[in-house]
Amino acid sequence: QMQLVESGGGSVQPGGSLTLSCTGSGTVFLVDIMGWYRQAPGKERELVATIKRTLITNYGDTVKGRFTISRDNLNNTIYLQMNRLEPDDSAVYYCKARAYAKEGPTDYWGQGIQVTVSA
Repeated sequence: QMQLVESGGGSVQPGGSLTLSCTGSGTVFLVDIMGWYRQAPGKERELVATIKRTLITNYGDTVKGRFTISRDNLNNTIYLQMNRLEPDDSAVYYCKARAYAKEGPTDYWGQGIQVTVSA
């Protein structure tokens, strides 16, 4: 089992910045890919950014050039630096991790954290 705890959300004005953090803990052998997804009211959950254990990153088209994902493998923690935030970035942001335990690979989700961008 693995637990993911997100922090750093809140409200910000357009053009502002926020940094999200997600830390994983639990009885797993290895944490592979980790990432952020978001869901706005009435919309599908969408990819924001992912980062592999090898630090290879992938970004959703709407955040490229504005958001940066990073990772601390030692502490199973990822960060999402969000710059030049726009109202359309408002959503609940979810952390996701794929971890390997004796049961095999399993995807885990955090509870989500609200980000609101408004004037």
